[in-house]
Amino acid sequence: MPVLCRPAVAVPEHVITLEETLELGARIHIGHAELPLALRLIRNTGVRRRHLVQPIAETLRHPGLEARNLAYVREARARVPAVVAQALTHAAVRPEEIDAIVFVSCTGFTMPPLTAWMINELGFRTDTVQIPIAQLGCAAGGAAIGRANDFCLAHPGSNALIVACEFCSLCYQPTDLTVGNLLSNGLFGDAIAAAVVMAEGGTGFSLEHTGSRLVPGTEDWIAYAVKATGFHFLLDKRVPGTMEQLAPALRELSAEHGWDAGDLDFYVIHAGGPRILDDLSRHLDVKPEMFGCSRATLSEYGNIASAVVLDALRRQFDTGELRTGDRGLIAGFGPGITAEMCLGTWTA
Repeated sequence: MPVLCRPAVAVPEHVITLEETLELGARIHIGHAELPLALRLIRNTGVRRRHLVQPIAETLRHPGLEARNLAYVREARARVPAVVAQALTHAAVRPEEIDAIVFVSCTGFTMPPLTAWMINELGFRTDTVQIPIAQLGCAAGGAAIGRANDFCLAHPGSNALIVACEFCSLCYQPTDLTVGNLLSNGLFGDAIAAAVVMAEGGTGFSLEHTGSRLVPGTEDWIAYAVKATGFHFLLDKRVPGTMEQLAPALRELSAEHGWDAGDLDFYVIHAGGPRILDDLSRHLDVKPEMFGCSRATLSEYGNIASAVVLDALRRQFDTGELRTGDRGLIAGFGPGITAEMCLGTWTA
């Protein structure tokens, strides 16, 4: 079975704390009828600090979609190589030993994808398969693991590299004053994550079963409105309650594998917000502390979109608590409403 090796994660150097976010929101949006609600929602996220690719003064300035996207490309090219190099080191493989690159991002756009630049500049072979995924949002981290697993199963002896590059701050829209958008201004952060999936060998999460589920009729609950000023984040007020619909999907996938989703040794869950983790804990009948790594990502980095599950998995590695044979679940949630899920065992 393919093995997902230890992820590498990097966050930018510019930091904004919860207190600074609340003060900034109160000052910028003074007089907004729903400002007290928005500030209360931001405080309740539990996000203590976030990292940004630009200083806050630059982040708050909107120079236009073209300039924003140029910043995305510039920052990605400057920051991705070091994270990729570290992920390859964790897996003890060289760039020329990578057979496919799964690149996920929902915060900038390039064509050709950044995988082409990586192949040209970072030592990957010219026949490396490119698998860019741009429209699954926060669920893309789980999807990337699933597609890398599919590739390795189809190509024995192969290695696939996953790269998640999310600069959510470049999607800030100063004129969008909906409560959902104001909440997102205090929730999302920036990060890059990478990890290698090996068809043979490797240490980490041994992938045994993957699956996708979509909740019918919810495609407009999490979305982008694409306007002249760029991507405008749309968040329906019903989103926090989706675990009632997605928890059964986790149970079904686990049952297909002969496991009980409520009785596993570890969980790596997309931390879209505290209520998602609280509700999933309740619906699966799992102790809240079992989601500790996901909560730590949310608290220290905010919602870093597709990179969340890779960072939470990195933290799971750091605990040193898992032993060979321990059973676990990785789940990413995002637009659709979509769940991308992986079951596996720890191999140390």
